[in-house]
Order: sequence, then structure tokens, then C-alpha cells
Amino acid sequence: MPSDNLKITLIKSQIGALPKQKKILEALGLRKLNSSTVQQNNPAILGMIEKVSHMVKVENL
Repeated sequence: MPSDNLKITLIKSQIGALPKQKKILEALGLRKLNSSTVQQNNPAILGMIEKVSHMVKVENL
């Protein structure tokens, strides 16, 4: 893995999202639009990001 941490930012509203996607965003720690969180780069987090990739922006730290 290239880095240990990922900065994840919510860039699209979760109003029209599926309930499962809303739960994933909450588990990632993203609640409000433009909120950011730093998570470890591991397969579980990458799988969650893949499910909501159209709603988030991911940067390597």
C-alpha cells in the first residue's frame, strides 16, 4: 500500500442515497457535506469507499 492514511471528504449530499450507503458514510465518520475524516488504508475501508465512490473524494496522506 502506498500510504498508511487516507483523507476522505464527502462531496455529494446523502439525501438521495440508499440506506446502506448512508450507513457506510456514517461508519466512515462522514455526516455533513464537505466533512473530512482520516482513516487507515486497509481492505475494509477501501471496500467501503468503493461502495460510495461517487459521493466521496479520497486523498493519500
